[in-house]
Amino acid sequence: MKIAIGCDHGGFPLKEAVIEAIKAAGHEVLDFGTDGLASVDFPDYARAVGEAVQQGRAARGILMCGSGVGMSMAANKMRGIYASVCHDTYSAHQGVEHDGMNVLCMGGRIIGSELAKEIVTAFLHAQPGGSERHARRREKVKRLEQRCLG
Repeated sequence: MKIAIGCDHGGFPLKEAVIEAIKAAGHEVLDFGTDGLASVDFPDYARAVGEAVQQGRAARGILMCGSGVGMSMAANKMRGIYASVCHDTYSAHQGVEHDGMNVLCMGGRIIGSELAKEIVTAFLHAQPGGSERHARRREKVKRLEQRCLG
């Protein structure tokens, strides 16, 4: 799989660990930046990663900012992007399996690099699925998205 990643200055400390985890899981990285600690605007990176997922250039995305919250908010404004902040492995795999999450968000000021690697691994190994009730709920989310975003 191709995995799009992006971060702002707050998420930058996790970037190398995330790239390492993606490659260790046998996937390709599409890196949309940032490349340092200089202050940048997180929505620009959320948009780049979201567009890569929307356009099929990446199967999934990973976004990092200080808390993960800003990236999640920005990414979720985009049609077909289902992003969530996950700071534990259960949420990272369950979000894919039950809820159809396709963009993982993490906070570089919240977790360390070793936990980030474990979370990324759980996210990448998870496959969408679940029961009929999960499929029904995902469809309801899609209808809500269509109604609210036009």
